[in-house]
Amino acid sequence: MTADYLVIGSGIAGLTFSVKIAEKFPERNIVIVTKASEDESNTKYAQGGVAIVLNKEEDSFKKHIEDTLIAGDGLCDKEVVEMVVKEGPQRLEELLLWGANFDVNDAGKFDLGKEGGHSEYRIVHHKDITGYEIERALLHRAHQLKNISILPHHFAIDLVTNHHIKNTSSEKLTCYGAYVLDQKSGQIFTIKANSTLLASGGIGCVYGHTTNPVIATGDGIAMAYRAKARIKDMEFVQFHPTALYQAKGESSFLISEAVRGFGAYLRNKKGNRFMPDYDERAELASRDIVSQSIDSELKKSGDTHVYLDCTHLDLDAFKNHFPNIYNKCLEHHIDIKTDWIPVIPASHYLCGGIQVDKEGKTTINNLFACGECSRTGLHGANRLASNSLLEALVYAHNIFRYHAELNCENIDVSIPDWNDEGTTIPEEHVLIQHNLKQLQALMRDYVGIVRSNKRLKRAIKHLDLIYTEVEDLYRESKITTSLCELRNMINVSHLIIRQSLDRTENKGGYFNLDNLKK
Repeated sequence: MTADYLVIGSGIAGLTFSVKIAEKFPERNIVIVTKASEDESNTKYAQGGVAIVLNKEEDSFKKHIEDTLIAGDGLCDKEVVEMVVKEGPQRLEELLLWGANFDVNDAGKFDLGKEGGHSEYRIVHHKDITGYEIERALLHRAHQLKNISILPHHFAIDLVTNHHIKNTSSEKLTCYGAYVLDQKSGQIFTIKANSTLLASGGIGCVYGHTTNPVIATGDGIAMAYRAKARIKDMEFVQFHPTALYQAKGESSFLISEAVRGFGAYLRNKKGNRFMPDYDERAELASRDIVSQSIDSELKKSGDTHVYLDCTHLDLDAFKNHFPNIYNKCLEHHIDIKTDWIPVIPASHYLCGGIQVDKEGKTTINNLFACGECSRTGLHGANRLASNSLLEALVYAHNIFRYHAELNCENIDVSIPDWNDEGTTIPEEHVLIQHNLKQLQALMRDYVGIVRSNKRLKRAIKHLDLIYTEVEDLYRESKITTSLCELRNMINVSHLIIRQSLDRTENKGGYFNLDNLKK
């Protein structure tokens, strides 16, 4: 298959770029590859909203910029922060034109929310399912454009670069498209593209306990890493302190921080309320402090989770404030009137990723990255709430503008077919699942919220063993999605560990005990 523009990922980043470029160039074709259904993405699960300065009487670009810089703990690129914040209102106008709906108050103005780290009310939202609404509107618009083709249940295996092609004239490392697996037929084919955009989302499943959907396996970052693109700031993984603990699977349901603000207590398995021992603000301490405190309790006890005690709260008032949380707990046979809610910190958002410039260009020719898989410099060491959807909108626009002003040259190379001679269908899926569970346990235990050089070095040794076994399996086996995802998560884990060891001071979401001794 050939495409003018290949987009890997169907969330807010990939769809925004696709819609814009399709509207600008109706004669050119855009192919969107997405490994699950077309609407399954990190975007779909974004609850909060989009941080945009609209109320100029009380708010200002300057305040939003300052809040972002504070959250990033000195590691943000200030020029990028200023650019993203100031473009917000224009990007919102486009979403409205495409049919996205956002909550308004009785006066007919946007019902702006306020979240942790923000000094003013500036969060544009659609109830608590903002990402879902944006995804709906973008998909609806994409389906109206005849030059966009969406390939659901197609998995991008690897990028095609110079080393795949004989006698290429390009001196600089260049991307020519990707090898893609049709998950239903099992066929692997090539999509040759003049320009490739990685918009593949986050890495949450590396830790197992995550607020991300099961598709968040770091595929784009791993592909870019194997293609020799520059990857940066992978040590900065943001954790949410209280996700509902589920022993049989991933934790994906958030127990809002507002529940602690409502008066809930955190207790360990013995029933001790431990937060006053760590911070005078107790349960009302900041997200990073609460996460680190829970992590400390779990490491000391060896337990799998702690508890959120709401039994002393007014039940009717709780139901009124948190109906979804109350009902979700009942689904899991937890009656908050008598039962404590089991909770655990969960990986939430990656602040690093594929390094890009202001136009979304990576260090590889014809390869762009946008959204959570990219490292733009906006977030620095810690993301300010609801800045991620804004970042995706702004960078998708910048990448579009770059392509609109500079036509991509037609790729004129011969790409060899995928070669799987001598491989066989994996007989035992249990090998993949076993290594996956080992990897996730390794990342939680050794590379979690609170790290140390000793644990990180041990993690490298354990990871090397998993890597060797999986690479052997990869060489011998027919390609499957689960095997590729595991391989990608191993690459991502390696990057997180190595870049954690390189970080010699604690910043934002990164905390290493050994850095306290310096």
